[in-house]
Amino acid sequence: MSQRFHQLRNCLELVERCSNVRMNPRVSKACTPLLTLFLLSPSAMDLAAADSPAKRPVLLYSRYYNAPGESRYLPDGTYKEILTRLRQEFDVRVHSQPLTAQTLDGVNVLLIANPSDKAVGTNPPPPHVSAADVVALIHYVEQGGGLIVMGNQENHNLEIANMNQLLLRFGLQFTNLYTDVKKLVLPRETPVIGGLRWGYYTGNLVLMTPNHASKPRALVLNDLAQKPLNGPRDTPGALLAVAEPGRGRVAVVTDAGWLSNDALSEKGIGGVAVAGQDNWEIFRRLAHWIAGAATPNR
Repeated sequence: MSQRFHQLRNCLELVERCSNVRMNPRVSKACTPLLTLFLLSPSAMDLAAADSPAKRPVLLYSRYYNAPGESRYLPDGTYKEILTRLRQEFDVRVHSQPLTAQTLDGVNVLLIANPSDKAVGTNPPPPHVSAADVVALIHYVEQGGGLIVMGNQENHNLEIANMNQLLLRFGLQFTNLYTDVKKLVLPRETPVIGGLRWGYYTGNLVLMTPNHASKPRALVLNDLAQKPLNGPRDTPGALLAVAEPGRGRVAVVTDAGWLSNDALSEKGIGGVAVAGQDNWEIFRRLAHWIAGAATPNR
């Protein structure tokens, strides 16, 4: 055993003896400095750090921009599995409150999935990104917060006009060019998620503003050599892009179904299944990167 281990054991034995003695004033006077020295020693501090669990980053799944009555991507429905897995490594919160400095306080990752454009049935219309929201969210990100926005544009009531007013401030925006379902094997040199297999269930593209201060860039480009599993559309461009404004990080993903229960289980969506995908691991790594934290070992 190492010398440091012996020293730590001796200190612990001394602490135990001191704590078990019915101290008279002279013994107490002798033990108190020793206890103080032990508690301030590197060994004791290392031991305390090892015994205290690391604080998990906070991930907020916001339903604020989802229309009342919208049943897709519900936290206890389509997204139940992904949120359950995330709770192993994140402090996961879910609510539909407005996104303000108060509701974003302490949040490391803000997840927005498929913000709604129009009302569902007779329900009231959903809120869209307002000018006040843009100010609050830019401040949140620039001060170190992380933002992930995902959208299924086709037939999913996705709102992009107002959302793009926010995303453009980070040099990113949704477009109207589509790619059908495919399994993308990501190049190993891809940062954060290299070498993994993305089961991509149809989406549009992310357009990036050249020379923008937020350093927007593609994380996943559509590889035309890897053909769609169903459908003819296969548009070159970015399917997942990121930016780093201020101290924060932003990711825009052109699919929201890739994290659904049926995608993760490989049951498939719309009669098309992507087998052999790493969607959970891709999102796991992406979420930790967006949070500004190292991805823990599994």
